[in-house]
Amino acid sequence: MSRIGKLPVQLPGGVTISVNDDNVVDVKGPKGQLSQKIHKDIRVVVEGNTVLLERPSESKPHKSLHGLSRSLVNNMVEGVTKGFEKTLEINGVGYRAQKQGNKLVLTVGYSHPVEISEEDGVEFEVPAPNKIIVKGIDKQKVGAMAAKIRGTREPEPYKGKGIKYDYEKILRKEGKTGN
Repeated sequence: MSRIGKLPVQLPGGVTISVNDDNVVDVKGPKGQLSQKIHKDIRVVVEGNTVLLERPSESKPHKSLHGLSRSLVNNMVEGVTKGFEKTLEINGVGYRAQKQGNKLVLTVGYSHPVEISEEDGVEFEVPAPNKIIVKGIDKQKVGAMAAKIRGTREPEPYKGKGIKYDYEKILRKEGKTGN
């Protein structure tokens, strides 16, 4: 059995889950509602406060889909109860971020400021000029938006200037040595 796929997903209070005929799982909770289509071979069984996912055979593709489907359902349940967030840090002289309305304005060494708009389900917080927090209930959207922000100025290995995740370690390189 898949180690992840066989684990039941616990439903906390205030969360309802429904599965329709097309194997689309809808999860409603205090923070919002999420929907995800699960592969047709994986069966989603809701029993009281737990959700179990079952696969038809022990083949390699079915084992892979089993773990993936369980993770997707678990992430939806976690998203509508707690939500997800990613924290980014900005390093560099004159590099900063600010929020203007629903846009994030980054000054990161280009001749112009870079503007990134909030998408539905994703919001920005700027507690300090060198810190950005991306929040939302959909783990995939939060991760994609954080990667998009980081991609505007990735950290470079010589001085460490750029936008990085708060947990990320930048491998530093030694500069040229003059003779």
